[in-house]
Amino acid sequence: METLANLESFVRSAETLSFSEAARRLSLTPAAVSRNVAMLERNLGVRLFQRSTRKLTLTEAGESFLLGIGDNLDALQAAISGVVQEGGEPAGVLKVSLSPTFGVDHILPLLPAFLARYPRIRLDWRFENRPVDLIAEGFDAAIGAAFALSPGVVARALAPAHIIAVASPAYLAGRAWPTDPSDLAGLDGIVMRSARTGRPRHWTMRNATGAEMAIAQPETIVLNDPTAMCRAAQFGLGVTLVAVPDVLAALESGALIRLLPYWYADAGSISLYYASRTLLPAKTRAFVDFVTEAFRRERLAQRFAGSLG
Repeated sequence: METLANLESFVRSAETLSFSEAARRLSLTPAAVSRNVAMLERNLGVRLFQRSTRKLTLTEAGESFLLGIGDNLDALQAAISGVVQEGGEPAGVLKVSLSPTFGVDHILPLLPAFLARYPRIRLDWRFENRPVDLIAEGFDAAIGAAFALSPGVVARALAPAHIIAVASPAYLAGRAWPTDPSDLAGLDGIVMRSARTGRPRHWTMRNATGAEMAIAQPETIVLNDPTAMCRAAQFGLGVTLVAVPDVLAALESGALIRLLPYWYADAGSISLYYASRTLLPAKTRAFVDFVTEAFRRERLAQRFAGSLG
């Protein structure tokens, strides 16, 4: 009977075609992964990989073996996690990707209560402004918007991703406030550069009656991070359009003021992404349930809705 460690090292190496990348995902050394695969090959009596100094490729036997394993390894890992949950607390490393502003402001404050409830879970969290590939990069979960749903991944909507216009009191002093989105063309613009296209992002705003209006916002300042955009707006440099959760604290403190309170742009949903397994690992299920309950309890979906004026 092969050990789970040997099988897992083979599958992750086959997925990434790299012992080093498989080691990173498994929190092992490349030497340990290579050793596990060599042991598996020795026990099976076949070569699973062709190795060279430049690349790693599957042999025909390796491709056949990987196909035969299919989703059984994930199911086995999930079953083991389920037994752990039944016999005790969820445990292990929880690898999560979050956008910096949203993650720090709204998810990080949940950690004291989460870790108090699940002390055997250890955290490996990455704060970055990009949609990650959960399966290829070995993440247990991610929270964000506009992720491409690759096979095997599901999205659980948490709140709307509504974009609103804001500026500082100092910038607005002595200026005529805009009455509809077209008026933003006459004000300095702090614009987001899209990570996907590399071009400045421009929005179409809508209101409660269903009217829509494209925004011709001047590209006075172009930035690639919502925190920097909000800070630039607080410095009185212009008007910026950002997601409600990214600017909520500044709005509540009065550092920024919402313009056009009945207009917003719809960027989809802020969602919790995770692998669509029949049995989620206990640590992932605990995190999904905890975050979902926190959003419901704190009414964050309502607080993040720019459509409410």
